[in-house]
Amino acid sequence: MWEERYAGSRDYVFGTAPAQFLRDHLDRLIPGQTALAVADGEGRNSVFMAERGMEVTALEFAPTAISRAKDLAAERSVTVDFRQCDILRDPWPDAHFDVVAGIFIQFVGPDERALQFERMQAATKPGGIVMLHGYTPKQLEHGTGGPPFVENLYTPEMLRSAFSGWEIETLDAYEREVQEGRGHSGMSALIDLIARKPIE
Repeated sequence: MWEERYAGSRDYVFGTAPAQFLRDHLDRLIPGQTALAVADGEGRNSVFMAERGMEVTALEFAPTAISRAKDLAAERSVTVDFRQCDILRDPWPDAHFDVVAGIFIQFVGPDERALQFERMQAATKPGGIVMLHGYTPKQLEHGTGGPPFVENLYTPEMLRSAFSGWEIETLDAYEREVQEGRGHSGMSALIDLIARKPIE
């Protein structure tokens, strides 16, 4: 489905600017640290993290999206390790990252989401953070992006439960105008999570 969506578009579906979420939390993007961008799409977020001086690996399934992401990285004169990966079925990089970012990755229901979060948590080094950005159920009223299935959307209670035992540093649900390509456009019901993995 995602390859068809990207291949059917002549331009970047979600634009080339990073999600506002990352710009809101620039202090978390520390030069020299390692970052993993999960289901990164056409590279707008991984490339931005690389521009901030981070060492970035990006996972994405759709070949057209990866090709565009590589073009964007070359245009911005940064290096990102782009890897084709089905994030639910293929092995992830054998590494632990300072930052693991999942931005608008709500294409799975509860069962697969549990595996998705488990893999994100496992990829985070002790003391590192997961940065998660997505939609709340109120997004269904706006219809300006995201999946049309309430079970795919995040609530604060769900995220607290999923990251039980981690230090929740940011957990905010809010509404804001979003203009991120054709894929995300208009008033949106959003939620941000930044959670820190315990040091073992």
